[in-house]
Amino acid sequence: MTTAAATAVPTTGADPMSTFNYPEVGATREPDRLPEGYHYLRHHVLIGHGREALEAAGAMVTGWRMHRGTGATVEADAETAAPGVRLVVGLGLGRLRFQAPAEVVWTVAEPDRIGFAYGTLAAHPERGEESFIVTMGADKAVWFTVTAFSRPACWYTRLAGPIVPLLQRLYARQLGLVLRRAVTLPG
Repeated sequence: MTTAAATAVPTTGADPMSTFNYPEVGATREPDRLPEGYHYLRHHVLIGHGREALEAAGAMVTGWRMHRGTGATVEADAETAAPGVRLVVGLGLGRLRFQAPAEVVWTVAEPDRIGFAYGTLAAHPERGEESFIVTMGADKAVWFTVTAFSRPACWYTRLAGPIVPLLQRLYARQLGLVLRRAVTLPG
């Protein structure tokens, strides 16, 4: 399998979701070199062992089921993540549900590494990018990693201050729990 990369050229037009709202599109490809001026999120958790666990978790990640498993809604242009696919993730409850439009900027489908990253679009409450990667090491341990950089893009996320990064960490942990339960980590 090969790695696919998206061309990171924002489009223009009247659609408020038509452009990325940050300039460093694709930066999560190099998680040790994230751009300055953002909050960073790195969450790395063991979710299982072996090829079957890797493939099951990879399918959940790239098929939106990981997000949906947390109670989030996902409306996407395609059933699986691919560069250029647009999606809207809905988080929260009732009147407090936030819509977070994004676009997949890169994917990876290698024998021991599966996942994707999406970047925020103009109507997203944050600016930045987030990657969701499942990897299997030589010891057959399967790990899930979330890497993100973000900063507020609207008044209510600026007003929320340090609560937003806390909520992002809690959500990343929840994503890991969804995957861990799905691949039934022994012990």
